[in-house]
Amino acid sequence: MNKIILFITILSYSLVVSQSFMYILALKNTQLALGGSSYVEVRQLIDANMRGSFKYVIYTALLSSLLLLIVNYKNPSGLLFITSAIALIALVTDILLMVKGNMPLNEIINGWSPENYPADWKTVRQAWFNILQYRQLANIAGFLSLLAGAVFGGK
Repeated sequence: MNKIILFITILSYSLVVSQSFMYILALKNTQLALGGSSYVEVRQLIDANMRGSFKYVIYTALLSSLLLLIVNYKNPSGLLFITSAIALIALVTDILLMVKGNMPLNEIINGWSPENYPADWKTVRQAWFNILQYRQLANIAGFLSLLAGAVFGGK
C-alpha cells in the first residue's frame, strides 16, 4: 500500500510542480514580453483553464501526501516520513500562497478586459510573479524532498 500511495503522491505532486517548471522555462518570459491587451487575454485564459482542472490535481496531491505521511507514521525518524512531512508542508505553503496571493490577483485581472485595463497593470503582473516565485520555491523544494525520500528512504 505504501508504494501505491507513494506513486500517486509523486505523480500528483509532479503535476503541481510542472507549473513552476513551465514558468521557469518559458511562460514567465512569454508573459513579460506581452503588451497589456495580450497579457490580460492570456492571463484570463490560463486562469479559466487552471480553475477548471488544477483543483483536482491539488486535491489529489494534498490527500495522497497526507496519506503517505500517515502510512509512514510508524517510523517517524525514517527518511521517507521526514521527507514526506517536508513535502506536505511545502505543498500546504504553495496552496496558501496561491489562495491568499495569486487567486486574489487573478480576480483583479479577470475584472479587466483586453480593451480596458489600468495604467499600472505591470505592477499587478509583477506582484503576481513575485508570489509565484515563493510558490515555486515551496513546491520545487517539496517535490525534491519527496523524490529524495522515495529514492533513499524507501524499502
